[in-house]
Amino acid sequence: MTRTDHDRRGMTRRDALSAGGAAALVGLAGCSALPSAPGEAKAGDDDRSDEPVAVASFFSFFDFGREIADGTPLTVENLVPTGLHGHGWEPNTSITQRIIEADAFVHVGQDFQPWADRAIQTITGDDVDTALINARSGIDLVDLAASLDREEEGVGAQRGKDPHFWLDPRRAQSAVDNIAEGFAEVVPEHADTFRENAETYTATVLDRIDADYEAIFDRADRDIVQLAAHNAFQYIGVRYGVRMRPLVTSLAASGTVKPTDIREASTVIRENDIEYIANGVFESQKPAQQLVRETGVEAYFPVTPYAGVREEWVEQNWGYEEIAYNINMPTLEIVLGNETPEEAAPSTDWLDQWRNFKPI
Repeated sequence: MTRTDHDRRGMTRRDALSAGGAAALVGLAGCSALPSAPGEAKAGDDDRSDEPVAVASFFSFFDFGREIADGTPLTVENLVPTGLHGHGWEPNTSITQRIIEADAFVHVGQDFQPWADRAIQTITGDDVDTALINARSGIDLVDLAASLDREEEGVGAQRGKDPHFWLDPRRAQSAVDNIAEGFAEVVPEHADTFRENAETYTATVLDRIDADYEAIFDRADRDIVQLAAHNAFQYIGVRYGVRMRPLVTSLAASGTVKPTDIREASTVIRENDIEYIANGVFESQKPAQQLVRETGVEAYFPVTPYAGVREEWVEQNWGYEEIAYNINMPTLEIVLGNETPEEAAPSTDWLDQWRNFKPI
């Protein structure tokens, strides 16, 4: 595998900042204030000033990165603010400056996060020496779902491809390897530790998640899941042979729900005797509430494509693994009809919180 994304550039971060490199990135920034981001460095933390730092443009790859960097001096920071999706927002200048100052920038590949694409263009164009680590390098992407709005076809790694590959634990393993190799080039004296940590994480976490997902779908009599969510779950369907049917057919989590979408979902619910549906944690609850009112659906429960985190998840140090087991898997057991909500819920508190949950 070629590692051109990991090449170091000629200009140092200090040179870039003193020469106005941060100002060159201001075009990336929006006007809103930046909420707290999980994993970010604390202001004035001088003890870490000489240690290497990698920043990640997406929560899942921040989480993979911190597992890979465990036991090394490399600090991994998440650039995505708590409570927001990993795309569809514009960072302010504090984020763009942090990218310049970092030793490495872990990103998801082209055409998924426009602000990250622009940052990469600036880094490469100005010869800033931040290493670029493409977590998606060498990973095969599937075609976009047939239901996708044609206006959204250009979103993704390339025209007509779905970018949400990390929902498939097997493809996520390739991303873990990509990040480990990138870190090994940034901090070569700890290359063995990065690679060993990546192997351990794959064997003890991703392999187990894959097996447990497969068991859930193997137990199911139904092969369709109705989602009151956007088009982000196809890779689960491809991996495990189930139809993950989105309500919102665009890739954008804020996509508009049309009356025809509700009618089609109602037909799917009726024809498959669906009692429970899944809804995106960070998405509007109104369409799900409408389906509960107008169809035989009794309730909706949470799913997430690991695109963002809630404040309490940060407080509990949840990552990809914890979100899989505490959010997605219980809901899939319920919506597939494997277990009742009471049987599938990890606790009564979970059921109280997530049955017909409210917006954050």
